[in-house]
Amino acid sequence: MRLHLARRLAGAASALALAALATGPVLAADVPMAAPAEAGFSATGVEALKAEMQALVDQKKLAGAVTLLAREGKVVHFEAYGVQDVATGQATDRDTIYRIASMTKPITGVAMMILWEEGKWSLDDPVAKYIPEFADLKVATPDGGTEPQAHPMTMRELMSHTAGFDVSAGYDDDGLQDDDLQAMIDKLAALPLAVQPGTDWRYGPSVNIQGYIVEKLSGQTLDAFFKSRIFDPLKMDDTGFHVDSAKLARVSAVHTYGDDGLIAPAGEVRAAPTSPPAFLSGSGGLFSTAEDYWRFAQMLANGGELDGARILKPETVELMRTNVLAEGVTVDLYGPSQTGTGFGLDFAVINDPQAAGTPQGLNSFYWGGAFGTWFWIDPTNDLVFVGMIQNLRGSIPGAGTPPMRDISPRLVYEALTTD
Repeated sequence: MRLHLARRLAGAASALALAALATGPVLAADVPMAAPAEAGFSATGVEALKAEMQALVDQKKLAGAVTLLAREGKVVHFEAYGVQDVATGQATDRDTIYRIASMTKPITGVAMMILWEEGKWSLDDPVAKYIPEFADLKVATPDGGTEPQAHPMTMRELMSHTAGFDVSAGYDDDGLQDDDLQAMIDKLAALPLAVQPGTDWRYGPSVNIQGYIVEKLSGQTLDAFFKSRIFDPLKMDDTGFHVDSAKLARVSAVHTYGDDGLIAPAGEVRAAPTSPPAFLSGSGGLFSTAEDYWRFAQMLANGGELDGARILKPETVELMRTNVLAEGVTVDLYGPSQTGTGFGLDFAVINDPQAAGTPQGLNSFYWGGAFGTWFWIDPTNDLVFVGMIQNLRGSIPGAGTPPMRDISPRLVYEALTTD
């Protein structure tokens, strides 16, 4: 992961010349590649995946992208396409750094489960056991009043977006992220819940609250806990809440679409911070690369271990990808409710692939980010896919970005030749 500048400057230089500049192993050594047939894919199918991604760039539907596909722990496809900044023409590389937004959430979930394995909390504990400020939260009623919680919100509900908090937009005027995590807790403690705990799935501040709990139970800041317990063991050298100044040239620009429907610079987007921000968002604050996030996802696919570093027990990973929603509660991210999909502990889960309209295997678990990044882990087929793009509103259907989360599974499973 340390030859980034050398690769960009060397261009067509020989491998020998590059090795002379190296201070560590090159990316190709970090990610050994396997022939598609070694992992049960057709070479033509994997080429079709590459060709369709490249076509989206050529058609100016995407500025650039990085995609990585692995099965049985073998990487059979790892490609970079297009440019990471249409304004400068700088090429995308396999080590381009992306704002992964809500793909931060599964990492926070893993941090929570590390502490769960240590016996520091239980799924049925009231959240107020760890956040006393939430002990007497009321619930808003349709007539503008409030009522008591029918039962205290639980940690299980907090980790599945059913604790009763509103969607993120419901707090637009409350400045939850204007200061630090304690300030967020203080603000939420002064507001009623939107719904009774356990009765509705609402995608809001729950994982930022989990980040606060990680800090409180571990005695570390969230960035320090992530680094020492997840990133360093998994060798995720390019993942964090800020980007070292020496790596800023590798950060993708954010893009949007012009009136012609073609990709364009997004204009004013907050630059990547070069020091830890005041608000460490467990919901959406991380930067990462396709390789780093694959290492995280592959650890989960392996049952909690990668290259000798055990992060979680296999049964803990299985628990995280098991639906915990109460009967009648459905996942509804953009509307309508996602049929065939449940929710575990900081992951969506495919309970019924046919009903969900996906070729992904039963019990596949996944999530994505607001700028369009996406991934899934398919335990039925022992498969991991990571995709990185960087568009404003990049995850919202119909907002201009091609439906990458539909396109890529179709191509991946068309390429799969063996069970």
